[in-house]
Amino acid sequence: MSRFSALSLLRGAISGHKNVEPQWPNSELKSEYDVVIIGAGGHGLGAAYYLAKEHGVTNTAVIDKGWLGGGNTGRNTTIIRSNYLYDESARLYDHAVDLWDGLSQELNYNVMFSQRGVMMLAHNVHDVQSFKRHIHSNRLNGVDNVWLSPEQAKAKCPPLNISSTARYPVMGAAFQQRAGTARHDAVAWGYARAAAARGVDIVQNCPVVRISRGADGAVNGVETARGFVKAKKVAVSAAGGTSVIMDTAGVRLPLESYPLQALVSEPVKPVCPGVVMSNTVHAYISQSDKGELVIGSGTDQYVSYSQRGGLPLIEHTLAAICEVFPSFRRMRMLRKWGGVVDVTPDRSPILGKTPVGGLYLNCGWGTGGFKATPGSAHVFAHTIAKDEPHPINAPFTLSRFETGRLIDEAAAAAVAH
Repeated sequence: MSRFSALSLLRGAISGHKNVEPQWPNSELKSEYDVVIIGAGGHGLGAAYYLAKEHGVTNTAVIDKGWLGGGNTGRNTTIIRSNYLYDESARLYDHAVDLWDGLSQELNYNVMFSQRGVMMLAHNVHDVQSFKRHIHSNRLNGVDNVWLSPEQAKAKCPPLNISSTARYPVMGAAFQQRAGTARHDAVAWGYARAAAARGVDIVQNCPVVRISRGADGAVNGVETARGFVKAKKVAVSAAGGTSVIMDTAGVRLPLESYPLQALVSEPVKPVCPGVVMSNTVHAYISQSDKGELVIGSGTDQYVSYSQRGGLPLIEHTLAAICEVFPSFRRMRMLRKWGGVVDVTPDRSPILGKTPVGGLYLNCGWGTGGFKATPGSAHVFAHTIAKDEPHPINAPFTLSRFETGRLIDEAAAAAVAH
């Protein structure tokens, strides 16, 4: 794998980029691997990379039913933050932010991580109390978070309406400066490129039909559309499709799959410098590098595997955005899309071993998966390689739904994104 540098980019420009190498090979599926990872999104590709880099496990295949990064990794709104309420969540997401900070250098690939900050608006007394509780909890965990007055919030984001006569008056905001956004496609491409360079096979357009178990009950491979593949270990990182594939191994999960929609406006000049989120109006907004306003909200109100979602939710979201940002009312919407997110009862992920020997699980991220990508991949790789959880993901076991030691982030993180 050639390294990117100023000199290599100059050489490419002079040559008209006629000799560009493929970023990663389109690997053929082998008959046997040490580890098979189901799902070629950021989490799966990242786990394969850290398995190879930090644990020396290179005989690995990452298999996806579609194209690389074509699932939720390519369908999210790219927000990154770690201002979660509970200690366990704060450690996991802040570990991810720490890795985000140097990820471009780590992968030699520009993931366009921008620490533009995330601001969460408070519109009533309950919001104020809740966010100040968040701030105090975050500080105890070493996570940066500060309280802003309405005037300070408007200084951070000038289009914000802070009039006291507004339908949703802004009474203040919680602000995390280290938070921000990254380019979702670049994250998948960067991890794929780096993993492939260390010997990992990336196999696209190859659905896994079934996880196979041997006579002893442990996994012994996967049945794919291209035939059976033996594997000592199988790791599932398939987002909305997790419960379906895990059911083939005889493992039922406390998951529900919901459509999650987002949309972008026509491009305009820089107008929204950071990410602004509101729980009361249930919407959030940022601006992409191309100038589009990226808008999202919560999940649809029904379970579904549809990637379309319902129009009423989009109408509600846009009405809310127009209330908080009146100057955006004349903006035209350019396109919308949806993904399928897997949601647990306590809105926290499942990240670790399963009751089946050799079977590992990374799921239940709901609407918060992208921000956790490097941190989740890093600790998941440790769990797969060592057959024991990393201290950071140890609380996020499947067994917590039996013991009752839940990590209830359902209402603890604003719009649950």
